Amino acid sequence: LSNRNLIINGAMQVAQRGSDDTSDGQGYTTVDRWKVNWGGANNVIDRHQQQLSSSDTGPWAKGFRHSLKLVNGDQSSADAGDFVQIVQSLEAQDIACSGWDYTSTSSYITYSFWVKSSKAQNFYGSFESVDGTTKRYIYETGSLTANTWTKVTKTIPGASGLQFDLNAERGLTIYLFPFIGTNLTASNTLNTWANSTGTNYANNTSSDWWLDNDATFEITGVQLEVGDVATDFEHRS
Repeated sequence: LSNRNLIINGAMQVAQRGSDDTSDGQGYTTVDRWKVNWGGANNVIDRHQQQLSSSDTGPWAKGFRHSLKLVNGDQSSADAGDFVQIVQSLEAQDIACSGWDYTSTSSYITYSFWVKSSKAQNFYGSFESVDGTTKRYIYETGSLTANTWTKVTKTIPGASGLQFDLNAERGLTIYLFPFIGTNLTASNTLNTWANSTGTNYANNTSSDWWLDNDATFEITGVQLEVGDVATDFEHRS
């Protein structure tokens, strides 16, 4: 079962650029391979490689010692074009050669992660395939309890029309949105592949987290693997 996790640095343990960024710079600034972007924010979203402790019930017992933590600034409004996103992009060749029969509806990949929010609400994310016709698969975390780690698992089927070329370009991008405004959302059918429209990154999202000054959002233990079962996280040195 070694080398099954297609996500790189899913345990958030490597942060070569530094463990904290409170500047207005965006992109890859703290935890390696994880990009944090936002738009329309009135204040900076702080990003941290957070060190976990035994009080982090759930991931701590599974061997996780770090998370990627966002700390919200004081946003004065939740406008239609506002968003903040956590992103990892995977090379097309890694998906093409993974063993997932991605054009078959009876072949699956399984996505799992730990998440914690200071606000009790539901959050949305999506998968985006960019080769050929761009397609999107929208998922939700389910209602989270405030300040409580929750394990989320999603089993994702293949679909006709998915394409991953044999190259090192971006092939599959995974998004998670602490907030996303209505210019970028719609009433989409969850857990199914559909053509990307540019306005279906996620479903309409509560603004509770976005409008709460110093609200926090953390993820760790991110794993994407071929098959319809979430196995124990593959810890790597």
